[in-house]
Amino acid sequence: MGNMQKCGVIGVGFVGATCAYTLAVSGLFSEMVLVDMNAKKAESEAADINHGVAFAKPCLVRAGSYADLTGCGLVIIAAGANQKPGETRIELLGRNQAILSSVVGQVMQAAQDAVLLIVSNPVDVLTCMAHRLSGLPAGRVIGSGTVLDTARLKYLLGQRLGVDGRNVHAFIIGEHGDSELAVWSSANISGVDLDDYCRITGVDNPNPVLHAIYESVRDAAYPIIEGKGATYYGIGMAVRRIVEAVVRDEHSVLPVSSMISGHYGIDGICLGLPSIVGRRGVEAVLDIPLSSEELARLQTSASKMRELIDQIGS
Repeated sequence: MGNMQKCGVIGVGFVGATCAYTLAVSGLFSEMVLVDMNAKKAESEAADINHGVAFAKPCLVRAGSYADLTGCGLVIIAAGANQKPGETRIELLGRNQAILSSVVGQVMQAAQDAVLLIVSNPVDVLTCMAHRLSGLPAGRVIGSGTVLDTARLKYLLGQRLGVDGRNVHAFIIGEHGDSELAVWSSANISGVDLDDYCRITGVDNPNPVLHAIYESVRDAAYPIIEGKGATYYGIGMAVRRIVEAVVRDEHSVLPVSSMISGHYGIDGICLGLPSIVGRRGVEAVLDIPLSSEELARLQTSASKMRELIDQIGS
């Protein structure tokens, strides 16, 4: 394995730069290398972050080339075109496919022992592509999946029910996009069944409330993009959480995207599913209980991903 004290970030646009900043102040790394086709942008981002490192734990942040990724234990790929207002993540695919092909090839020449974390959208398809392009074991190529979507769900549900979102235990799974689904059947508030908790708080007919929350989660990116051009703070914090699990070998359960082989009748594609995440990336994908409706929706989401992957021949 590579050096888990050294991290590379490829692409320092809104998302990549925010990830770099979030990780630099996290204390997880002693060295970070920022790589971007715009070298001046990478140099400026590195300088800006370094100027605040005195307020955090020591971390050398520097701009570099792909060759400077040698020895990295983790490489984050955030390179790609930004999502435009009204554009779905899937519509990004054509623009980001060629970028990813170039990036992965160069990363593998320098950091073949690293865990790859894909953040660019559409993340599930690009994670599948990165897995096949890199030739790495499936667990060492992971996507940010539905980690951010799940955090949005916890926040919104906590706000509605008047409880700390960290005490909400529920997942968004499937595609990080329009076909994602909420797993309500096993959701709970610190062990209290969600339906029971809703009744306790005076929500006697929870289905419409929960569906509205799900729609807000599914569509959360669109008003943010319309209002300020891009989403980056939330995904930056989600990436930090995933990276913590890897670097600290936590064996934490997170709904990251990885290659699925036989779970829920799905095979050969990447989707966000609850997985045990540690030093080697995804150690196991968990088959959490799903209702028959949830299973059908997950398989529909998988079918949409399969169609896209077949179209691009990856």
